[in-house]
Amino acid sequence: MATRARLLRGVANGRCSHVSSLVAPAASRGLPRAAARLASACRSSALPQTRCLGSRSFSGTSASRAAKLTTDSYPGLTRDSRFSQLTPEHVAYFKQLLGQDSAVIDGINADAAADIEPFNEDWMHKYKGQCRLVLKPGSTEEVSKILRYCNEKMLAVVPQGGNTGLVGGSIPVFDEIVISMGRMNTIHSFDEMSGSLVLDAGCILEVADQHVAERGYIFPLDLGAKGSCHVGGNVSTNAGGLRLLRYGSLHGSVLGMEAVLPDGTVMNDMCTLRKNNTGYDLKQLFIGAEGTLGIITKLVVQCAQRSPAVNVALFGIVSYEKAQRAFREAKLQLSEILSAFELMDGTSQRLVHQVRGGTKPLENDYPFYCLIETSGSNSEHDYEKLEKFLEDVMSNEVIADGVVAQDATQIKTLWSWREGITECIGHWGGTYKYDVSIPLSDMYLIVNDVKARLSEAGLLGETDDHPVVDVLGYGHMGDSNLHLNIAVRRYDKEVEKVLEPYVYEWIEKRQGSISAEHGLGLAKKNYIGYSRNETMIGLMKQIKALYDPNGIMNPYKYI
Repeated sequence: MATRARLLRGVANGRCSHVSSLVAPAASRGLPRAAARLASACRSSALPQTRCLGSRSFSGTSASRAAKLTTDSYPGLTRDSRFSQLTPEHVAYFKQLLGQDSAVIDGINADAAADIEPFNEDWMHKYKGQCRLVLKPGSTEEVSKILRYCNEKMLAVVPQGGNTGLVGGSIPVFDEIVISMGRMNTIHSFDEMSGSLVLDAGCILEVADQHVAERGYIFPLDLGAKGSCHVGGNVSTNAGGLRLLRYGSLHGSVLGMEAVLPDGTVMNDMCTLRKNNTGYDLKQLFIGAEGTLGIITKLVVQCAQRSPAVNVALFGIVSYEKAQRAFREAKLQLSEILSAFELMDGTSQRLVHQVRGGTKPLENDYPFYCLIETSGSNSEHDYEKLEKFLEDVMSNEVIADGVVAQDATQIKTLWSWREGITECIGHWGGTYKYDVSIPLSDMYLIVNDVKARLSEAGLLGETDDHPVVDVLGYGHMGDSNLHLNIAVRRYDKEVEKVLEPYVYEWIEKRQGSISAEHGLGLAKKNYIGYSRNETMIGLMKQIKALYDPNGIMNPYKYI
């Protein structure tokens, strides 16, 4: 084990500027074979720079499968009789307001089903609405006039960003008007002294991060869907992502906000200061409200200084108990430079490799993998700490094998094994996703319990007769957030009966949360009681009634 630790330390010290310089001399330099394989994988099968959910193109997979109408999947839903039906007169008003034809997709006066379909269906092909009108405002004033008119005419609306959500929150259920924020995508300013970024809600997350990166800063949120998702949608769902361990929740990162209420009132709280202790902090209500209280149009986000020294390592681990030990040691030894600690089980990595192919970073397969990232300001200091950590966890047999990325390309490749899970496991037909918070000691137990339950029901198997392909778990170990995923060949009511409410009851018994970062949307609306008591739910409903008495904002969801 000590020899292996020295080999890993050699990888950490081998500062190759190009991947090709690592491959040939690997044996002579005594670097692990895994490092050479990783370099080869980077060269032959690196992922694109931008991970765009909108470009999924698996042949013969869920990408080509038509979604059922949400109302067919949820037959208990009924259209709210208070809401008006769209008429040509309504459409005429919006066309006059927005001016250009491209800002209105009109399915009332013409057949626009193909153009509206991307707004009517989620990328997992699990939810499908019946929207016939999409509006694309270009300013806060236009959003205000749209909502004022809709509120007066009792027209229900669904705010939509990049449509990368996982719980049906951004998809209409019936014929609600979709208000797409894509045209409102301006980055207004960035203060290089304070790190405050002022931008529109329709800005793509990766664009925002690249903007501040050019100025030596980092956006406090990172997601696998960064190439498609909008920052307004991120804030509306209170997305957690891969950087929460280091930079915390968006509740702390959002300094200011502009939002439009259902009656058209503009709430302007665009403070760029970190301290503002004057009255109720109303913007916090909109963070995680999923568009049920109004539409976020503009934001001020606190960005941190980008760390010049970044290291990423991937480990193979033989048990969940040892994964917990590795996390404890990482917190103890890497402390202030630890920026991510991700857990992936062997099933998730097997399925990713099965779909994507390429060379695996580690030679052998393991029950668990951990990906850690360190970010600091002093390269020598960080390397020294990382070396000590690696030596300790290897010599104490906490980890069985590992590899450290040598450059930015290899960093992207290692991260791709984590970020590629969501997309790859949908390859067979679909995925049931449960985004949960569970005390760390129990976090992975739910994966084994759910797998056993599905097997006993005869629903999990290798043939097409079985709807379930496999059960897997991965997520953010740094904040006890597990993504329990059930990869399926088709969505099946029998599978759902086995899963729900069992999963939520399991979580409730351990005082966990049924939604850690994906939100409630339509999928979890009826299960909020497993994580919130009646008093809290009652207060939420009072807030909803106060802000949106007509209920036009993203109806049928959340609470």
